Amino acid sequence: MERIGALKEIVRHPVKSFRGERVQHTKLMDYGLYGDRSHVFLDDTRPGKYVTITQCPKMAQYEARFAGLDNTEQYPRVEVRSPNGIVYDWEDEALKLELEQESKRAISPHSYTPQHIPFGALEEAHILLVTDASVRELEQLWGGHIDYNRFRPNLFIQLDDPVPFVEEQWLGRRLRIGAAELELNSLCERCMIITVDPDSGERDASLLKTVVQERSSNFGVYASVLKTGDIEVGQPIYLI
Repeated sequence: MERIGALKEIVRHPVKSFRGERVQHTKLMDYGLYGDRSHVFLDDTRPGKYVTITQCPKMAQYEARFAGLDNTEQYPRVEVRSPNGIVYDWEDEALKLELEQESKRAISPHSYTPQHIPFGALEEAHILLVTDASVRELEQLWGGHIDYNRFRPNLFIQLDDPVPFVEEQWLGRRLRIGAAELELNSLCERCMIITVDPDSGERDASLLKTVVQERSSNFGVYASVLKTGDIEVGQPIYLI
């Protein structure tokens, strides 16, 4: 077992495609971070599909957080801050109407339980992780500052030995954080979502072009949960 770094930031997204919240500690559940993508907007124009940044880039500028303590029986109230600074409750009809106008489609809010979130809501796997060294190297390749939130990771890792893209060599191995364990499953193939600036909502296709050309479209690593447990910022991370 080898220490490879520390957990620099934990980011969960209570609402799918909204900007996430940084938390100091939370639980790793069977499906991933507690409450991650637990609240979604269903696309009524495409039965069985979700509304995401792909259909509505403005969603990247909405911020969602749990306004209360983690509870495995029932989620705390979800609070949403719009790009205009208006604070909504998740159940506010005004939030739904605003997003219908932005997305130009009929939508329906839906939420899952703390015990289960389906695969589709969680993207490709339970957890997405990104390292600080890889973000810095991509900044050099692209030629500008990058807010790592563009990549929507759950775990942001500070490496002891800052080797860019070393996480791609971990596939098939496990990471231990406290009592929790993850298995590294696959590379994350990037799409247009990373072209959307989470602050301004503006698109810049050049970042995706750089990732395609320099990293064969991949950035970050997907992992599945092998052992649940509490995790917190600052904990050491071990490669098994």
